[in-house]
Amino acid sequence: MGGTPPCASCKLLRRRCAKDCIFAPFFPSDEPHKFAIVHKVFGASNVSKMLQDLPFQQRADAVSSLVYEANARIRDPVYGCVGAISQLQNQVKQLQMQLAMAHAEILCFQMQNDSSSLVNPQLGVDDDDGGDNKSFLLNNNMIMTSIPQSMNFSSSSSVFPESLKRESLWI
Repeated sequence: MGGTPPCASCKLLRRRCAKDCIFAPFFPSDEPHKFAIVHKVFGASNVSKMLQDLPFQQRADAVSSLVYEANARIRDPVYGCVGAISQLQNQVKQLQMQLAMAHAEILCFQMQNDSSSLVNPQLGVDDDDGGDNKSFLLNNNMIMTSIPQSMNFSSSSSVFPESLKRESLWI
């Protein structure tokens, strides 16, 4: 027997690990789970072919990608990492929309504080609550038109989802 233990792939496949084993540098014997999952999803022969087609300096990155994709395929057999990417993109869209709403709300509050300079004297002031409801609504309309349209939300024609349309954040 030699002094070095067989790599994880040779150990799993129950074969002798040669000096020029393509798996040995990337699947050490102390990390058998890495090769086991890659083998389960892609197969040892396919992984071997993929690694042989790459220059040596790119193989480590390829193995990392294969391990990541294999883990994603085990969690989601249909979509794999595409499902994870899609979920993250949806989360980014939702957060962008929340950010736009927060910016609009901040602008609304700033405009309320600065309403003395924006009030049109022809609109009049409602004396019941001490505020100017018409100018407040006018300012809100100005805020909503100032939200950047360059943000890519869903393909619907509206920037705000139905659940937010039903709720009023400013009234």
